[in-house]
Amino acid sequence: MGALVRGLGSLLLRAGCCRRFWAGEAAAAASSSAGARSPFDRALKRKQKNWAALQPEPAKYNYLREEVGGRVADRVFDIARTFPLALDVGSGSGYVAQYLNKEIVEKLIQMDVAENALKNTTESEIPTFSVIADEEFLPFKEDTFDLVVSSLSLHWVNDLPGAFREIHQVLKPNGVFIGAMFGGETLYELRCSLQLAELEREGGFAPHISPFTAVTDLGHLLGRAGFNTLTVDTDEIQVNYPGMFEIMEDLQGMGESNCSWNRKHMLHRETMLAAAAIYQEMYGNNDGSVPATFQIYYMIGWKFQESQARPAQRGSATVSFADLAKINAIISGEKK
Repeated sequence: MGALVRGLGSLLLRAGCCRRFWAGEAAAAASSSAGARSPFDRALKRKQKNWAALQPEPAKYNYLREEVGGRVADRVFDIARTFPLALDVGSGSGYVAQYLNKEIVEKLIQMDVAENALKNTTESEIPTFSVIADEEFLPFKEDTFDLVVSSLSLHWVNDLPGAFREIHQVLKPNGVFIGAMFGGETLYELRCSLQLAELEREGGFAPHISPFTAVTDLGHLLGRAGFNTLTVDTDEIQVNYPGMFEIMEDLQGMGESNCSWNRKHMLHRETMLAAAAIYQEMYGNNDGSVPATFQIYYMIGWKFQESQARPAQRGSATVSFADLAKINAIISGEKK
């Protein structure tokens, strides 16, 4: 297994039945060194995720990640195939791994930029290995994995096209990537409430919610990275909370606080109270709770191999669409 790690001088350690590859921190440092040229402060995001993993009850905030991780695992089960070696990019504590079994995945490498998350991984019947590395710089050889999954991690990378290219590179031919990430309508209620409150109280507003990729761009980005036979779909999960402040507390507990370079570091108390009132007035439920919408993009892409099924050539069809209207009559005639 040591051959999997590419030129980072990693150290092999043992922790119970799980081996940990402590890939050096050079990749994470390189990601954050871009500074203001990149939208996100990757070093801050790592601190946020590490802080969240050290809280007394980190599992209290895992409900969304576990739900989406289960849906990603469902898409893995839809493929009638066993994957000898899989990689989970931005695995956290193992939100996808807990739903998989040895009949589907024989060995799994869990990779995350936050070391504290990997120290608290959920138990799985699959033999697992942990690697500390940045999602934008995968420390693995080309053509290594049969399957790569990623759940609610890639929305924080600075170079999403580059991350897709890295994933494509480490996949074996005929390997598959199955991912999930937050979409553009995520937390639109919170975004609108904060902006209106800031406009009213401070005469302008700053971004408080991370920018997200549009679903129309995903297929193009995956195709540019080299993936084919693409599937992209979207879903929404709505969670009800007692109020706006509970939403923000849970986001912090998830490690999902804003890490944009252009974020506003402080909000005045009056602005926050006004935002909570606007949120309740505009979006509140009849029972006094408020909804928070999380839009999720799911994506599947395959690495090309000659044996893969390909679309038939244009004009090679033997049946005309015009004949489809007669299909019932044709079937009835054959039965007679």
